[in-house]
Amino acid sequence: MTKADLINALVEDTSLPKKDCETFLNSFTAQITNSLKVGNDVSLIGFGSFTVKDRPARTGRNPRTGDAIQIAACKVAGFKAGKPLKEAVNA
Repeated sequence: MTKADLINALVEDTSLPKKDCETFLNSFTAQITNSLKVGNDVSLIGFGSFTVKDRPARTGRNPRTGDAIQIAACKVAGFKAGKPLKEAVNA
């Protein structure tokens, strides 16, 4: 499902104008992004949790040459599905 598909599904479910659904979705994703950016977790009960995880520096391999390269430490966004979501997917 693409962003456009999700917006269209929201329009069908809520009967709200498409522009309002698009504005809501953009604001929703921006709020999650901003919370993660400052290091806060976002928990949506019944859906899941978005977290920021630290990925340490490590040595990798260039697949083309086989040479060892150093991969820098970074932060990555993670998502853990909640129990109701897991059950819905596995039903």
